[in-house]
Amino acid sequence: MKIGVILESFRLPLEQSLDLAAEYGIDGVQIYARNQRLTARTPGELRDFAKLFSSRGLEVAAVCGDLGGHGFRSFSDNEARIAETFRIFEAMRELDCRVLTTHIGTVPRDAASAAYTEMAAALRRVGEFAEKLGMSLAVETGPETAAELAEFLRRVGSPGIRVNFDPANLKMVHNADIAEAVRILGSDIVHTHAKDGVHYRRCDPERVYDAFARGGFEQLVAETGRLFAETPLGRGQVDFPRYLAALRNVGYDGYLTIEREVGSNPAADIREAVEFLRNQLA
Repeated sequence: MKIGVILESFRLPLEQSLDLAAEYGIDGVQIYARNQRLTARTPGELRDFAKLFSSRGLEVAAVCGDLGGHGFRSFSDNEARIAETFRIFEAMRELDCRVLTTHIGTVPRDAASAAYTEMAAALRRVGEFAEKLGMSLAVETGPETAAELAEFLRRVGSPGIRVNFDPANLKMVHNADIAEAVRILGSDIVHTHAKDGVHYRRCDPERVYDAFARGGFEQLVAETGRLFAETPLGRGQVDFPRYLAALRNVGYDGYLTIEREVGSNPAADIREAVEFLRNQLA
């Protein structure tokens, strides 16, 4: 497995972040499509952009295609969302990147509902486009249990729709057995986020992710009490030895991409995370 980092986790200017990633001996980076204006760049500009990474010995491991809101559950704007996702895939070709991660929105609980059917149809269209390009849209874990997500992927039925496995999301929101979740999702995992966290109390995943989409998470915590917290790698409830063993057992050998969304010194946290992962992999 390789060690990566979400470039925006440094919370520094682009080239300074790239220099730190190279200094830390990181193999590759994930970037946000919107932050880096990927779809606004010409093919020539994208090729020049790619040289910023290759000149430092870094590859673009994945692109994050989050477009905000409720993802593909926002049915009224799905046509625009699908078109923009297609444009991101096209831009990724110039970066020699094959994995686009995103939050697709909370999958409706009723598999027989029109909403579930419509959401699956939207993802099927995206998956077909991705497959033609030899790429995949990797759904980030969190809103659903591993079993629910696996069933949704089965109903979508597209090889172009896979999984971005975030162990902290599953632990924080569902208090999941992470190794078992890896076993369930298995070969659908094409990218992971190396993140850790703690679960404090039961919560409604749909309500949590709706609050994130609306920007109302602080209000939710005020109503319910503290639900969970992200921690530096190795200091939370994700059992990394079992987690990494489970990834090996399903044949995963891709990126462990460090994501740090909180903390006052993200660069120090990322350096610590790199050393933690190196020790775990050794």
